[in-house]
Amino acid sequence: MVEAEFCDKEAVKLNTIPKQRLTVSLVNLVLVVTTGLLLVLLWQLRSLLVTLMIAVVIAAALAPIIDRAQKLQIPRLLAVIVVYLGLLGILTGVGLLIGPTVAEQIERLVQRLPTFLEVLRSLVENLAIRLGMTNPETVSQISQLFDIQALTGWVIRSSQQLLVRSYDITTGILGGLLTLILALLLSGYMLSGSENLIKGLVSLFPKPWDERLEAQVEPVAQRMGGYIQGRVLVSGILGIAITIGLTFLGLSEFAVGLGAIAGLTNLIPFFGPILGAVPALIVAIAQGGLTFFWVLLLFVIIQNVETYVLDPLLVGSSVKVHPLYQLLAVLGGTQVLGIIGALIVPPWVAGAAVLLENLYLKPKLLAEQQEEAIAPHSTVETSNTLPVNP
Repeated sequence: MVEAEFCDKEAVKLNTIPKQRLTVSLVNLVLVVTTGLLLVLLWQLRSLLVTLMIAVVIAAALAPIIDRAQKLQIPRLLAVIVVYLGLLGILTGVGLLIGPTVAEQIERLVQRLPTFLEVLRSLVENLAIRLGMTNPETVSQISQLFDIQALTGWVIRSSQQLLVRSYDITTGILGGLLTLILALLLSGYMLSGSENLIKGLVSLFPKPWDERLEAQVEPVAQRMGGYIQGRVLVSGILGIAITIGLTFLGLSEFAVGLGAIAGLTNLIPFFGPILGAVPALIVAIAQGGLTFFWVLLLFVIIQNVETYVLDPLLVGSSVKVHPLYQLLAVLGGTQVLGIIGALIVPPWVAGAAVLLENLYLKPKLLAEQQEEAIAPHSTVETSNTLPVNP
C-alpha cells in the first residue's frame, strides 16, 4: 500500500510539471507578442511621437517664462496665451526686419556661386602647378571637383540623406509645417494644464515611484529648457557677431545672409559652425587678397569664444552632459530623424541624464557612503564581543 501511494504521488508530480512549463511558456509568448505589437504600433505612430518630443522641448523652453508670469498673479492660461502671442510677434518682427534682406542676399549668392567656384578652381589649379602637379589627370580631376553641376548633384544627394528622414517623419515641407503648428498647440496645452497632466501621468506608477518621478519633473524641465534657451541665445549672438564682422571685412554684400546661415546652422551642435562657415569662406576666396585669411580668422575667433565662453556659460552650465554624449546624441538623432533629430534629441538626452543622476547615481553613492560609515562601527563591535582567552 505504501509503495502504491508513493507511486501515485510521483505520478501526480510528473503530471503537474508539464502544465507549469506550458503556463510559463504561454506567458512568455504573450509578452513577446505584446511587445512586438507595441513596437509596431509605436513605429506606425512615429510621426506623432516626434511631434510630442518637439512639443515637450518647446514647453520646457518656455516653462520658466510662464512660471515667472504666474508668480506675478497672472492666470496660467492667460500667461501661456500672452507668451505665445509675444513669441509670434517677435518672430514676425524679425522676419519682416531682416527677412527680405536675407532672402535677397542668399538669392544673389546662389546666382554668383558659379563665378566663386570658377575663381576657386583657378586658384587650386595654379597652386597645383606651383607644387609640380602638372599631370593632365590631376588638372582634370581638379576641374571636375569644382564643376558646378557635379557639386550641385553632390549637395542635393547629401542633403537628401539628411532631409529624407525628416521628410519621412513629417511627410514633406507642408507636413513639417503642420507638425510644427501641432507641436506648438500641444506645448501650449502642456504648459496650461501641466499640474493635472503631471499628476495623471505619475499616478500610473506604484508608490514610492510616483512621488519620486513627480519630484524629477521640474529639474528635467529645467535641464531641457536650459539647453534650448542656451543654444538659441548662442546662435543669435554668433549670427549678429558674424554679420558685423563680415561687414567690416568688406563682405557687406552678403553679410546679413551669411550671418543668418551661420546662426541657423549653429543650432546644430558640433557640426553646425563648420557648415555655417563654408559659404562665407567660398565668398572670401573669390574676393582675393587677404580677405580669406581675415574671414577664416574671424570664424576661428568666434568659434573659440563660443566653445570656451558662451557654451560653458549659457549651455554647459545648464546641460551638465559630457561633450562626448552630446556628440553621440547629435549623431544618433541625425541618423534616425535627420535634421530634426539633431535639434531635439540632445535636450532629451540632457533630461534623461537628470533621471539617471537623481534616481540611480545619487542613491547609489549615498548607499555606498552609508555602508562605509557603518563598516567601522560593525568592526569595532565585533572586536569588543570576541571572547578573551584566560
